[in-house]
Amino acid sequence: MIEHAQPPIAALLVTFCPDGVRLGALLDALMPQVAAVVVLHNGGNEGELAAAIADRQVALLRQPGNVGLAAAQNAGIAWARIQGYSHVLMLDQDSLPAPDMVTRLMHALASSGRAAAAGPCFVDARDGHSAPFVQIGFPINHKLRCNQAGGTITADFLIGSGMLIQLAAIDTVGNMDAGLFIDNVDLEWSFRARAAGYELLGVCNARMQHHLGDARRHLPGMPRGVVVHSPLRLYYMMRNRVLLYRLPHVPRLWVAQDVPRVLVKLFLFGALIGPRRRNLRCMVRGLWDGARGRKGPAPLLVEARGDAR
Repeated sequence: MIEHAQPPIAALLVTFCPDGVRLGALLDALMPQVAAVVVLHNGGNEGELAAAIADRQVALLRQPGNVGLAAAQNAGIAWARIQGYSHVLMLDQDSLPAPDMVTRLMHALASSGRAAAAGPCFVDARDGHSAPFVQIGFPINHKLRCNQAGGTITADFLIGSGMLIQLAAIDTVGNMDAGLFIDNVDLEWSFRARAAGYELLGVCNARMQHHLGDARRHLPGMPRGVVVHSPLRLYYMMRNRVLLYRLPHVPRLWVAQDVPRVLVKLFLFGALIGPRRRNLRCMVRGLWDGARGRKGPAPLLVEARGDAR
């Protein structure tokens, strides 16, 4: 733990089959900014993990197998409560915060009386493209981009990695939905926080690099290409969006403009981007399981067809 960081923030870093070099760089960037770093390890690449945390002052909480992103985050939240921290910073192993990211996020939260969480402007590490913050609209969302002057944007949801959350807000809103396992965990919690009357702040001068998906595939008419995910990840993406459709706190506008996105993904990954057959089977099974209300880890039949991070 780093005693001088105030107010007390615990960074919750979920790992699964981590790359040791990348994880070490993330820890070096993160540790000077927070009071504690908790590595919540879901398994895999044990040697890489050991090398990354050696000689670095972090708490390691091994999970009983791959319990999923949300369940690991909840274990970290419980740890932070017991240790007396007031805020938690959620992080994925594929992110790299700027040296002043946490300070800027904390300043934005402290300046607002209604915010549950604040998130950074993240840059895709592959092409340097800055992602916008989003307000839900119809037929498409409103993408709000940061200008050079910085500033703070009220968003309808924040990505999970880099999100700084007040534990007092979690006490009201509740923990992450462990049943979702991995995808759309941040989206569902954001919608729940907004329904409870909280704001979510996008902080333009807080910066973070982040890797989206496994790769990008370039297609005609799509200058930035398409973010590619494994078949198993596509299962969770499809299943969990249907699960969200059923929830009362999820905005109906988001549901209305997300349904066409399902059709686009079915076409892209079932017809254009391989492995097409496997992608299509996993996506259709995800939609079916979502319609049935199935939660938790993917069925073994689906899990055997791909790898989820």
